[in-house]
Amino acid sequence: MNILEVKELKKYFPIRRGLFYKTVGYVKAVDGVSFLLNKGKTLGIVGESGSGKTTLARLIVRLMEPNEGQIFLKGAEITHFSERKFRSSRKFVQIVFQDPFGSLDPRFTVDRIVGEGMELLGSGVAERREKIKQLMGMVGLSQDALGRFPHEFSGGQRQRISIARALAAEPELLILDEPVSSLDLSIQAQVINLLLELQDKFNLTYIFIAHDLRVVRHVSDEICVMYRGKILEKASSNEIFKNPLHPYTKLLLSAIPLLGRKRDLLEEVKVEAKAKVEVKAEVKIKENRCRFLERCPEKDKICVETEPELQEVLPGHFVSCLKKN
Repeated sequence: MNILEVKELKKYFPIRRGLFYKTVGYVKAVDGVSFLLNKGKTLGIVGESGSGKTTLARLIVRLMEPNEGQIFLKGAEITHFSERKFRSSRKFVQIVFQDPFGSLDPRFTVDRIVGEGMELLGSGVAERREKIKQLMGMVGLSQDALGRFPHEFSGGQRQRISIARALAAEPELLILDEPVSSLDLSIQAQVINLLLELQDKFNLTYIFIAHDLRVVRHVSDEICVMYRGKILEKASSNEIFKNPLHPYTKLLLSAIPLLGRKRDLLEEVKVEAKAKVEVKAEVKIKENRCRFLERCPEKDKICVETEPELQEVLPGHFVSCLKKN
């Protein structure tokens, strides 16, 4: 069953300059993104900083309004719901932000942070208190933490509090926006294992946003590779690593550090660009041409004339590259 469907979603930010603050162009943060997500599955979204991953997440949870496109949550279109109308659906989709300190109110104690959402949903005091205690145990924190403030915890503990706050509303879809990128490697593993345990226990559906492909591979059933607001490649996690088709995907894979037992990683994923893929500077996007053109080591004349659309080139494997179609 599809829990989430996104159709041709777009979000443009105006660029204004001059004395009269005139609009001279747009930053296309999300530019025609579409995908389906089945219940109980994990969709990984990867890409460099500025590729539109976080903007896409904020659009789905209605922290931003899209310019165009549609968002369907459990079959109901929520794209243009007012805040009041969307409130009843908000409990089905929650988000865990990248910065576990900045996303927690420093003036609130943990019990108030975790219980605030339940209070807005109308649960009673006794019910909230009992559920908060249960959530603390689920995320690996003691009940002694309830009366403390966010600054008294480590980064990993703060992220556990953020996860508990998201779970308090009993969501079915959880959007994880780089949930481990600011944590130490050992803490990353703990938080990822916690998320996998919670997914199995509650049959949660995840959108896992990250720039570390190794982490995404470990948790995702399907991966979307984003670049400058568009999905350039989409396939199962194993397929992306074993048979990357888009030059940008190959570039990301070639950038994975080869340490210790991971030295055979490039052979495993069959990235032919074993020598470093040349990374060129970012350039302004030009209309009606491939947006990865200036950085692409495989570009051709056709790439200058047409912007490719996402096409299925193998069963379940979609790629936005004219040379692969």
